[in-house]
Amino acid sequence: MPRLAAAVALFVVTALPAYADGRIELVSCKAMVERAAQAAASQPDDAALARCRQIIRDWTLRESRMTVDEQGRPLR
Repeated sequence: MPRLAAAVALFVVTALPAYADGRIELVSCKAMVERAAQAAASQPDDAALARCRQIIRDWTLRESRMTVDEQGRPLR
């Protein structure tokens, strides 16, 4: 069963860039990382999980440089 879940997660993560904007991919990756943390801390990381962690880091850096939100309103 865990292998099936990992296969589905891998498919979702690899298919999302073709169909979704970056924010949807970010939300999906956050959910995947959270599920992986809850599942078992002893399992080794796979490529999809590492890619999701990198996407989250990239978004964190990008959002820290933004001066407006998605609707164009000032953040500060």
